Amino acid sequence: MELKEKLANLPKKPGCYQMLDENREIIYVGKAKNLYNRVRSYFTGSHDAKTTKMISNIHDIEYIVTSTETEAFILEMNLIKKHRPKYNIMLMDDKRYPYICITDEDYPRVYYTRDLSEKGRYYGPYPDAFAAREVVDLINRIYPLRKCRVLPKKECLYYHIGQCLAPCIIPIDPQKFREMTDEINNFLKGNIKEQRRKLETLMYEASENLNFEKAIEYRQLIEDFEKVSEKQKMEFQAADVDVFGYVQDKDYISIQVFHIRSGKTVERSGFLFEIMGKPEEMFIDFLAQFYLIKNNPIPKEIIIPDVDISMLAEELAYKITIPKRGQKKEFVQLVTENAKEKMKQLLIKEEMKYERTLGAVIELGKLLEINTPHVIEAFDNSNIQGTSSVSAMVSFVEGVPMRKNYRKYKIKYQGANDYESMIEVITRRYRRLKQENKAFPDLVVVDGGAPQVLAAEKALKALELEIPVLGLSKDNKHRTSYLYFKGEEIHIDKRSNLFFFLENLQDEVHRFAITFHHLVRSKNTLQSKLENIKGIGKVKRNLILTLLKESNQDNFKDKLKEHKFTDEQINEIIKTVQ
Repeated sequence: MELKEKLANLPKKPGCYQMLDENREIIYVGKAKNLYNRVRSYFTGSHDAKTTKMISNIHDIEYIVTSTETEAFILEMNLIKKHRPKYNIMLMDDKRYPYICITDEDYPRVYYTRDLSEKGRYYGPYPDAFAAREVVDLINRIYPLRKCRVLPKKECLYYHIGQCLAPCIIPIDPQKFREMTDEINNFLKGNIKEQRRKLETLMYEASENLNFEKAIEYRQLIEDFEKVSEKQKMEFQAADVDVFGYVQDKDYISIQVFHIRSGKTVERSGFLFEIMGKPEEMFIDFLAQFYLIKNNPIPKEIIIPDVDISMLAEELAYKITIPKRGQKKEFVQLVTENAKEKMKQLLIKEEMKYERTLGAVIELGKLLEINTPHVIEAFDNSNIQGTSSVSAMVSFVEGVPMRKNYRKYKIKYQGANDYESMIEVITRRYRRLKQENKAFPDLVVVDGGAPQVLAAEKALKALELEIPVLGLSKDNKHRTSYLYFKGEEIHIDKRSNLFFFLENLQDEVHRFAITFHHLVRSKNTLQSKLENIKGIGKVKRNLILTLLKESNQDNFKDKLKEHKFTDEQINEIIKTVQ
């Protein structure tokens, strides 16, 4: 069914819709209380630049009907989380803040993190990252919780120094751990007086025993406690609250959130997005992603400006307050004012980022007199005297690395011949894309000058493909020097954004290639060393490598014995692989 027919036959019911591009990749997910009206609205009237660009890439539409708007909202969040469509809001902050996590397990751990994906109880964000780390170390020294991410098969050093109860080998009632985590929760909520008294007692005892180093350590820990819970200038009569505000102009929406913990504003986060659709709907979508997809801890109260929250998930909606007057209203206004200021800063930052990414790509297209190379694939080869030869390819889309498209190649050609290696890798890459009927890049970039460019052009010509090839040549200090294109050297200003972009591109593909080369070389070296052991040939070498993958440090020796290796061979193997 063609797109026009689908639009004409959309149901007038609530649900979710998915926009697909020519490769049938989902580029946008949306929700609607009336699918017929909402989806058709994209193809009528005028829209902002981002929406117009998205519409030009839509080749198909799919939809899922739901019973209610709330179901549609929840489904939308799940689909965004699963597919990460390029035109949906994806949270991008100027930095991520540290939290302390107590894991939700029978034998819990306490650790410092900036990743909120693991199940557990999170405290933060903390304004002083170093102090937060120190507090985690302190908690782990005072409370003998487990430290290992995965329970080992035998006790570790922490057990022997009294910092772990070793639940890996000793049956322990989980209630004992719950009692400890209750104390830790109490402390992290801001009730630190009791813990401070304990530390001061230990500090004075150490000092009286002339253990001054230990006394200094306790004093430092007390200071870290105070830094984590120090009073802020902006105090608010609430224990655990996030306050949001937002502003918009013609092209962007700026969203600001203040995190208030124990009555103190401990941190704030600023976000900037291109406007696509109604700003109020974008703000509601942002709230849902902030908590339900990015897994930021949901506070006791969420204070926001006056917007329609009828489609928010119940687990968020009942936490939300929309103040009409008083201190909370004033605080929302303050956060909104900060959103205005943050918009100015982030726009400057976005402009700089644009000039060094897509702006530089547009400039490159003009310089080479080709269409704007929205998709660039760059190649680099690596070997040592013709051995362990590899090649690597990185992909940049709109001037930004697209790591999921990176590729690594083991070169089959034997010998130190960069020309032949380049022909091989270009042929393998684009023959496969041609066979799979996939899209080709707008520009191929190779590390090198005339020989490497000619090799790439020869390989593409043999495949009957016309893709422009650019060479990036380096100077004797191995730094980007000049461009080689269509038989000519091109020198550009080394202080320009274009040069910065190309240098970054060349460094990235070189890093990727050299990392892969080191990996392959290490494996080849290990294989060679194993074959030097008496009585071990190619078959036994491969068996040892397989056992090495399947075993751990404890049972590797037993597995070797099972396969009837001699004691002498086992000792040599263990020496080699360690």
